[in-house]
Amino acid sequence: MPSPSAYDSTGIEHFTISSFRFTSGDTHDIFIAYRSINPSSSKKVLIPTCYGGRINTTLTFTSPQQCLSSHHVIVVAMLGNGESSSPSNDPSFPKSLDYRDQINAQHSLLSQHLDVKELEAVIGFSMGAQQAYYWACMYPRFLKYSIPICGSAKTSLHNYAFIEGPKAALTNSVDYADGAYRAKGTKPTRGLRAFGRTYCAWAMSAAWFRERKFESMGFDNVESFIRSQWEDSFESWDAEDLLILARMWQAGDVGKTSKSGDYLKALEGIEAKVLVMPSRTDTYFPPEDSETEVKHLNNGELAVIETVWGHMAGGGANEDDTHWMNDRIASFLGISSRDLNFKALSLD
Repeated sequence: MPSPSAYDSTGIEHFTISSFRFTSGDTHDIFIAYRSINPSSSKKVLIPTCYGGRINTTLTFTSPQQCLSSHHVIVVAMLGNGESSSPSNDPSFPKSLDYRDQINAQHSLLSQHLDVKELEAVIGFSMGAQQAYYWACMYPRFLKYSIPICGSAKTSLHNYAFIEGPKAALTNSVDYADGAYRAKGTKPTRGLRAFGRTYCAWAMSAAWFRERKFESMGFDNVESFIRSQWEDSFESWDAEDLLILARMWQAGDVGKTSKSGDYLKALEGIEAKVLVMPSRTDTYFPPEDSETEVKHLNNGELAVIETVWGHMAGGGANEDDTHWMNDRIASFLGISSRDLNFKALSLD
């Protein structure tokens, strides 16, 4: 879910990659935006952004006593999200993106700029989870652990169809003008707000709305929640950034990284240990898909987030689910509560 707050550029750095070759065949100079947290640590963890996410709105588990508080965490913005090279900041940016472009660019950032030889883990939520899967398939010996949270190795047909709704709301709006809005010097405000309104019901579960959980976020009614958290938030985005990432999301399939083209075969080739963390009530990355994926992983574990917060549970939307994820990740990475308490004391 995008944030309605003002953009926060704290700690963000950039790395330029000359003549980067995209999967489409285009060659283009690009830059990658990232933030490096606790860089002196020898244990490196990469966290890519999600759809609608920015570097500083990404859940990092780096607060005191959280599982990554002593790790060097590198949060990297996806190409196309407006922080790294994107249609919004580069008029000549390629017309299409592939998850393989994201991972190759991130690998260049790590190996060429940050001198990272190995990652302890890649952790990601939603589209970040899909990137965690791609990392494990494309660079199997570069990371020890992969932790996809509320994502999938292949975008399902149901997920594809869901994304078509918000896309259509935006591209069919009067002010989008069939993509000519930039030439007119305008912004497709109506289309962007329609995008958010169309999207919002999918992010939380039916139980979440039934239990009026929006009240815990400070909203008196569902309409004020929709306007503030979804319409206002997506209005701050660039239309072409949203669309190029949505198309990449729809085409997500780790089978593209293997000779067979079969995503299940690609999963069988993953060497990293994988912790798959779906939400029980996620409407577009359902746990049933994760169960299938884990069956094809040599070193895979399934840990379902029992929650009514739907997809957004995996992004840090509420404290209880975040605490549960933190503890589960700590256990998976072999970090004890004693270690975390000691680290917290040493910070005082």
